[in-house]
Amino acid sequence: MAELPPIRETIAKHGLSASKALGQNFLLDEQLLARIAAIPGDLQGKPVLEVGPGPGGLTRALLRAGARVTAIEMDRRCLPALAELSEAFPGQLRVIEGDAMKLDHGAVMGGEPFAVLSNLPYNVGTALFVRWLSGEEWPPQWNSLTLMFQREVAERIVANSGTSAYGRLAVLAQWRAEAKLAMKVHRSAFTPPPKVMSAIVHVTPASAPEGVSARTLERLTEAAFGQRRKMLRQSLKGVPGALEAMASIGIDETRRAETVSVAEFVELARALD
Repeated sequence: MAELPPIRETIAKHGLSASKALGQNFLLDEQLLARIAAIPGDLQGKPVLEVGPGPGGLTRALLRAGARVTAIEMDRRCLPALAELSEAFPGQLRVIEGDAMKLDHGAVMGGEPFAVLSNLPYNVGTALFVRWLSGEEWPPQWNSLTLMFQREVAERIVANSGTSAYGRLAVLAQWRAEAKLAMKVHRSAFTPPPKVMSAIVHVTPASAPEGVSARTLERLTEAAFGQRRKMLRQSLKGVPGALEAMASIGIDETRRAETVSVAEFVELARALD
């Protein structure tokens, strides 16, 4: 196993500082990083996609776990530090300079099933998460998502219906996948410390319900939670056939979106389709 200087020394050597514009916060605790890398299980020889590695704190934990890492980084300042990691772990790390929001991740990973592990930049984390969960093709090419979010976002992903945190993210994450809160991370673990606490969500694909279009479900949740304080008869009136579909499966149109379970949204989408 390669001997590496502490991450703090790497950051100082390359004159790196977390960019607020890029939503960066660096993790320095190598024991914590090793625990994060262990969440999806044995990574020995397995392909992993990491978005926004920064100076490579999580990257080195993944490499030490034996993963074959493809890292997408748009901050050119971080590339020399990542190049050093590539030299320390020959053949294990490939760095792609670019914007993860603009790249086809399946193509980047060469059509091979892969795990995603990332301390996601705050400014694109939710958008990337929704993208990984969307689309008609299922199961997806990724076999697990292990992602750092602001704790508030993480709680929204794993929330149950009837709670204030429950919303569109919960439905998208739970209707054909299993999502759990894997670890809470204190703000003091980061440099610089963010104003909010963080948490790690672990998601694995499950069987997709038959007869349900992902796009239909996405349209329903967009409309329902876009006006979450209104009754469904108001928030869904712009979705053709939604009120009739609710009546056909016995969902009271005076309910609000946060009371409708994931299973009920699936039934509603199936009735529409």
